[in-house]
Amino acid sequence: MAKLYFNYSTMNAGKSTLLLQASYNYRERGMDTLLLTAALDSRAGPGRIASRIGIADVAQTFDASTDLGALIAKTDPRPSCVFVDEAQFLTHHQVWQLARVADDLGIPVMCYGLRVDFRGELFPGSAALLALADDLREVRTICHCGRKATMVIRRDSDGRAITEGAQVQVGGNETYVSLCRRHWREAVDG
Repeated sequence: MAKLYFNYSTMNAGKSTLLLQASYNYRERGMDTLLLTAALDSRAGPGRIASRIGIADVAQTFDASTDLGALIAKTDPRPSCVFVDEAQFLTHHQVWQLARVADDLGIPVMCYGLRVDFRGELFPGSAALLALADDLREVRTICHCGRKATMVIRRDSDGRAITEGAQVQVGGNETYVSLCRRHWREAVDG
């Protein structure tokens, strides 16, 4: 039975690396995969999934209007597995579409994304995945103190934590820092 998976973490935990490695493993065994990524995150270039360690691959992009169920159903050849990067940007409806792909088409769907934003709030796609995924997997990374990082701060140009603003702002190490809850609290309350 195919399942809907959600691999979640904070920034810089290696989610994209794991996605690319898993897709490679399928392809190495002669199976086709479909890679999807959010159109709004084009830091690696449009339609590319890239890891901080230097590996990358081409992906189809989605936005809030993309019917992922229809896109996957018409993909030829039919993928053995679907991989979704930046899954926090999925809509609630798109997560249901992915669940139907697993349930009705029998194709495993592996989603990778952030659990919470810089304010400690769930992204809509992550909330839906936490509710609907058959299998939840935490990808761990560490805070500067060595504890497990579960939160992320957004920094301004002076390195101070920002506590207000739009939920979505694409950025990398120059903008975001993963922290344990204690150090996140100190940064945002400080």
